[in-house]
Amino acid sequence: YCVEFRTESLSQHCALETRPYARWMQYLREGHTVCVACQPPAMSAATRRCSGDGHNAHGDKILHWEAIGNSQCQGTWKKIRQLEHCSCPLVHSFIFT
Repeated sequence: YCVEFRTESLSQHCALETRPYARWMQYLREGHTVCVACQPPAMSAATRRCSGDGHNAHGDKILHWEAIGNSQCQGTWKKIRQLEHCSCPLVHSFIFT
C-alpha cells in the first residue's frame, strides 16, 4: 500500500545535500504532496504495516519524518490518505524503511 502526505516543514539541510545519490532531497518543498510506498522488508510481518505510516493519524495531526542517509534532512508532514493500490508518480515518491 502507499500513503500520501503533504509536506508541512523541512530543514534547510535538505536543500544543501550535494551527494549524487542523495540529490533528491534538494527537490523536497513545503506544501508538496509526496507518495510513500510500504513494501517488505519495511513491513512488519505481524501487523502488515510500515512504522510511521500514520495509520491512526487523521485530520491535522503532524507527523515527523527523517531522510535515510542524512539525519539532518527532516521535517513534518500530514497524512492525506492511504491507497491500497499504489499509483505513486515517478517524482515525489518514496519508500518506508
